[in-house]
Amino acid sequence: MKLIGSLTSPKVRIVFLEKKVEVELQLENVWAADTKIANSNPLGKVPCLIPDDGGAIYDSRVIAEYADALSPVSKLIPTDNRERANVKTWEALADGVMDAGILARLERTWRPAEQQSTPWVDRQMGKIDAALRQMSEQLGENPWCHGNQITLADIAVGCAVGYLLFRFPEIQWQSEYSNLDRLYQKLLQRSSFVDTEPPAA
Repeated sequence: MKLIGSLTSPKVRIVFLEKKVEVELQLENVWAADTKIANSNPLGKVPCLIPDDGGAIYDSRVIAEYADALSPVSKLIPTDNRERANVKTWEALADGVMDAGILARLERTWRPAEQQSTPWVDRQMGKIDAALRQMSEQLGENPWCHGNQITLADIAVGCAVGYLLFRFPEIQWQSEYSNLDRLYQKLLQRSSFVDTEPPAA
């Protein structure tokens, strides 16, 4: 299998490492003029998984679910319908943090200053603030986002808050939500997170 991806988007790579499933990483800069990502994903986004039998699987949520079924090691998504929905909702919330962060960052870095929309950026940052608050409330004093072991929920949350540290260091979420930071520090001890740490900005 081949995973077309980016070093700054580690979620599915972490999933494959936790599952002990080997996948070849092919780096792709979707913003480059000569990007070939549309040949595999017409939406022009990564990650995109190319299985051994051909075709393409995208986006990260679909790839993560596919990967979880490839190996019985470290089951990341529960089979019970309600528990599964809970983990997937955590994932959607965490992914939403990253989506909002990307939109805010693109507004700030791609548009000339005089064309930037402050209300648009504020809206995205408001989504991030609300999501962090809800994640902290739902985590409480629990050791993991769901159940008594790592799941896809924890991986998604770890990637989201890690992205904020990488792209938005001015957001003081670690001091405001100490339980999220405890979870993040625990995740950083795992080799899957160590091996997929984004390069320095």
